[in-house]
Amino acid sequence: MRLWDRFVGVIGGRNVIIALGGLYLILVTGWLLMPTSPEMTLANTLIVACFIGGSGALLLGGGYRLPRTDIHPRFYSTIAGWCLVSIGVMLAILALYNFQPGPGLSNPIRSVLILTGFSSVAGYGVGTYAAQAKTRAHQLERQNCLLEQTQRQLEESNQRLEQFAYAASHDLQEPLRMVSSYLELIEHRYGDELDEDGEEFLDYAIDGSERMKEMIEGLLEYSRVDTQGEPFEPVDLDEVLANVRKDLELQINESHATIETDELPRVEGDERQLRQLFQNLLSNAIEYNGDEPPRIDVSAERDAEKWVISVCDNGIGIDPKDQDRVFEVFQRLHSQEEHSGTGIGLALCKRIVERHDGEIQIDSTSGEGTSFTFSLPAVLNSADSHSTQNDSVST
Repeated sequence: MRLWDRFVGVIGGRNVIIALGGLYLILVTGWLLMPTSPEMTLANTLIVACFIGGSGALLLGGGYRLPRTDIHPRFYSTIAGWCLVSIGVMLAILALYNFQPGPGLSNPIRSVLILTGFSSVAGYGVGTYAAQAKTRAHQLERQNCLLEQTQRQLEESNQRLEQFAYAASHDLQEPLRMVSSYLELIEHRYGDELDEDGEEFLDYAIDGSERMKEMIEGLLEYSRVDTQGEPFEPVDLDEVLANVRKDLELQINESHATIETDELPRVEGDERQLRQLFQNLLSNAIEYNGDEPPRIDVSAERDAEKWVISVCDNGIGIDPKDQDRVFEVFQRLHSQEEHSGTGIGLALCKRIVERHDGEIQIDSTSGEGTSFTFSLPAVLNSADSHSTQNDSVST
């Protein structure tokens, strides 16, 4: 620790400033009581006293009002340091001037009092500016520390929640597997002996276990988005979409769906998760169709360092008041009899997009179709990106 810091730590930077102001007020009193030379008139004496006393009053008032400013107390010493440095510099200049060849100062005491007073006030101004800058830097540093601490806490909390979701869903699989096995065994051995109500009850139980299995698998997939994801690499979305269409070929043919796509770009991402993203969106667009065969449009638009992908359909749409709910886990807008599903598909889509540092939005009106728009990071090398041309493909 520097000697100055030790000194100020004992008496305080604000006390040093107040002491300097008080010292100049004492000196001006002494100046007024000193005998004056014949050439010094009363007016000259009062003017000199105002100069010296004014400097003292400014320092004294500035020291007292420091707590009412936005300057942190630990930086009062910066202001005091600048005041003393300014006085020291002025004394050095006056000494050099007085020792130079030729006439020296006509009245050294008067010159020292006036000029060091002015320099101390100037030092107070410079020190105040420096202390304010240090205060802002200190506040910013504290805010950054708090943000980093909050971020660490959030990351730890998310990690614990992910581990809990994974452990809970993983541990549920074994008893569920046992329940499903025994239900199937009952159906095979005693199915012929059950009456109509018994068969209906058994069908409900089997269907419930199957849906529970799908929900657990969906929850596992959801919990693994961040922890089990692959490192990002350039991914051709045209290839991803082609694979998804192949996976959904039976669903597409049965519903007579039409999928029109622009030429899609290459993005930085996890190919497996992006495939899951497109599969969920296309599958939903086909599932929640209206009276007409599903028609889906997939397009891409460049926005700075991101690609904005849109998936639009002509389905039944979503009521605006329910649009925020669709991205929540296990939130369903329709009964199982109306539309099958686990209620986790769109929540998984949002999680995947957020892992890719993007956002997903929905624009929909009941009965008029739905448009999902999400952003993905572009491949920085422009040679790796396709230009978005209107090259439509229909299925």
